Amino acid sequence: MSTGGSIEAVSIRGRNFSVAADADATRKLGGFTSTVEPNGDGTARKIMTRVAWAIGGLTLDVNDVRGDHEFLQEIQNGENADVDGWYPIAVTFASGAVYSGRGTVVDDAEFASMASTVGVQLSGPGELIKQ
Repeated sequence: MSTGGSIEAVSIRGRNFSVAADADATRKLGGFTSTVEPNGDGTARKIMTRVAWAIGGLTLDVNDVRGDHEFLQEIQNGENADVDGWYPIAVTFASGAVYSGRGTVVDDAEFASMASTVGVQLSGPGELIKQ
């Protein structure tokens, strides 16, 4: 039986964030995408292109007192990154599955004052690993 639902938790560089219950996140594991390119003689070539992992559609609860928005901007600025320039990230799905990888916050992390949230996308090199 499949289990869908709200994201239970997001951790970025050890800081935990709650996620809005109605956020419909998307998950791309990373690795490769494949395309087929035809040849003139009727044969074809398989082209494998490496792609980054990504989790999009996250709406994080942001606490001004805790400095969450500033923290997310520091991540985007590359401050206090690990030696390889990435941060540890883990996301817990409604099924209980935890996916983790090394990555960063991508796109604009804009604060919504009425909801006290920031919409983010996370992405990084390699693949997301199911724990």
